[in-house]
Amino acid sequence: MGELAPLIRDLALILIVAGMVTLLFKKLKQPLVLGYIVAGFLVSPHMPYTASVVDMSNIHLWADIGVMFLLFSLGLDFSFKKILKMGASPVISTVTIIFSMAMLGMTVGHLFGWSRMDCIFLGGMLAMSSTTIIYKAFDDLGLRQQQFASLVMSVLILEDILAIVMMVMLSAIAGGNMEGGQMLSSVLKIVFFLVLWLVVGIFAVPLLLKRVRKIINGEVLLIVSLGMCCAMAVFSTKVGFSSAFGAFIMGSILAETIEAERIEKLVEPVKNLFGAIFFVSVGMLVDPEIIAGYALPIFVLVSTILVGQSVLGSFAFMLGGESLKSAMRCGFSMAQIGEFSFIIASLGLALGVISDFLYPVVVAVSVITTFLTPYMIRLATPAYSSLEHKLPSRLIRTLNRLSMSHPNSTEKSKWKQLLVQMLVNTVVYSILSAAVIALMFMLFHPFMLRLMPEQTTVLGISISIPALLTGVLSVLFISPFLRAMVAKKNHSEEWKALWKESNRNHLPLLFTVLVRAVVAVAFVFYVCQHLAHFAPAIVITLGVVVVGLILLSRTVKHRSILLERLFVNNLRSRDIEAQVHGKRRPLYEGRLLDRDIHIADFDIPQDSLWAGQTLMQLNLGRKYGVHVSSILRGGNRLNIPDGNFQLFPTDRIQVIGSDTQLAVLRAAIEKEVRGEDTELEKREMKLRQLIIGSGSPFIGKTLEQSGLRSDYNCMVVGLEEGKENLSPFKPARRFAEGDIIWVVGEEDDLNRLLSN
Repeated sequence: MGELAPLIRDLALILIVAGMVTLLFKKLKQPLVLGYIVAGFLVSPHMPYTASVVDMSNIHLWADIGVMFLLFSLGLDFSFKKILKMGASPVISTVTIIFSMAMLGMTVGHLFGWSRMDCIFLGGMLAMSSTTIIYKAFDDLGLRQQQFASLVMSVLILEDILAIVMMVMLSAIAGGNMEGGQMLSSVLKIVFFLVLWLVVGIFAVPLLLKRVRKIINGEVLLIVSLGMCCAMAVFSTKVGFSSAFGAFIMGSILAETIEAERIEKLVEPVKNLFGAIFFVSVGMLVDPEIIAGYALPIFVLVSTILVGQSVLGSFAFMLGGESLKSAMRCGFSMAQIGEFSFIIASLGLALGVISDFLYPVVVAVSVITTFLTPYMIRLATPAYSSLEHKLPSRLIRTLNRLSMSHPNSTEKSKWKQLLVQMLVNTVVYSILSAAVIALMFMLFHPFMLRLMPEQTTVLGISISIPALLTGVLSVLFISPFLRAMVAKKNHSEEWKALWKESNRNHLPLLFTVLVRAVVAVAFVFYVCQHLAHFAPAIVITLGVVVVGLILLSRTVKHRSILLERLFVNNLRSRDIEAQVHGKRRPLYEGRLLDRDIHIADFDIPQDSLWAGQTLMQLNLGRKYGVHVSSILRGGNRLNIPDGNFQLFPTDRIQVIGSDTQLAVLRAAIEKEVRGEDTELEKREMKLRQLIIGSGSPFIGKTLEQSGLRSDYNCMVVGLEEGKENLSPFKPARRFAEGDIIWVVGEEDDLNRLLSN
């Protein structure tokens, strides 16, 4: 038998040691991430007293896969709609924290005389707090439901998103792209591909999953999801980004599908396996000699994080609109670094731009700050009390008044709302149009050139058929986007209100249409000018005519509206699924609240007297003045049930009514139940033999005529005819003298039957 591969031996060692150490950490109620890091240290070559991993290159490869799946899972937890609903406060706090801590980290690195790239990457590492560790600490301390904790989690989600962008930017910086123009180009490239992937992905992926929903099972869904993750990771590297960035994008796309929760559960074991290997590989880089040699920098960095997040983090949350006490609780909670710091450090090592000592130093800092996280969270309230006693009360009130008076981001003017919506639409449709044109020029045009000659003479005019076909098809494909770019929002509520509000608004509103029309013409101009060399005036005239025809075309309008509706439905599919399964209230509930009416859910108890009755029999409308809008049974939902619909135990009914009506209904549901059976012992079923004698009243009667079931509540299970098994008693057979039958029933009923 062949020798076992080193990879298998290393994997066995890693998983066994990681399992033992994490069991210990679980017992000590410490984060499992620390257990993985300690396990990595134990199996690393730096630990001479234990068995060590042989092939580090394979482990690093698995660790890279672990990073990819960790970010894929993070994307599955992420929702762009949630971020858009957060408002400006978490954004202000997040940007302030990241900028402040990054500057602080670079300053500390510079004071120690480290290289420029070490300082830049150190700033990125110190700016990232750990979502996993803070979430676990809140859970252990019973704080997860408090308001400040939800704000901290919102900021952490935004930090994770900005960390992805930071990784792309650090890669660009590491490649020498430090000039302003190159940095701006990198940012625009990120925005372009981010919008493109999200829009195309949210349009295409849910449609694919919807088509195969009936035939796909858990195993196939797992393979398809991981396949999409890896495909996007490969595509991301092809356009100059990291594989982790692509995995995160695919996860965020799948997060908007109905299958998101199912995919998350299926992927979790895979993520746990490879994630564990990644954190173990982090621990392998911990070198005791380096840590001993860099004890002072480690101490300074730990102090920088604790003091920096406590002070600057609290200040950032105050800028976001929190009171001093709430801001301090938020800032103190974020005083640690975690998984994203390791990922950024791994990126620096992979690019070969940071020193070898920096990784183990950051790991040591993370371990120490992680252990201190629960104590920092608890320290926030006493620190505020001490500060409150030392600072003048007038200053405390002023700080609270300034922070709490932060402008609400939802209070926007009509002009601002309209212009922002137009800008977003123009950018999104421009990116889609540019992507379509790029694909046509890079793929379709070269293909057509290989199929036919480039120049053909028609009526004495030299025409390039490939260029003509490419241009016509490009304009046809982008025509729905160009129409939506120009025409969308021209009939919105904001537009109508501004138009009616003042005659002075007419010209600016028409100017917005003109600007968008110019952008649309520019795309047609670019296509024509790129494929054929005509005078600019002719091309511009052609572009204006084409855009005008697009705006007048009913077919293009229909296609544009259809594409937008499909996209919106895909984007809302998860919300719709949540409403169908009763996890979220219907959208129309907000309008009912304006009329002092709302929706409430009621579960039908298992012992309810209503079970088995129809809605017509219950007559809830007349009795309680309420209306049953939906009934949820298992995974199914019935909307607007009719009067013949029966209620079953454990059904969930959604009812529309006023507070008083719903309160009376709730009391009735709770009251109208079967009482507890006080004679439970008598409900035991027993088997008895019954011999039909000459005076039996059953002679000559069938089963139905005898009344055994209806009158005596008993059941005949068989007829004894001297055979090995009982014979079935046929319904049409009549009882005869000497018949021996076996009957099942409760003891009182059997005694009553046998007495005859």
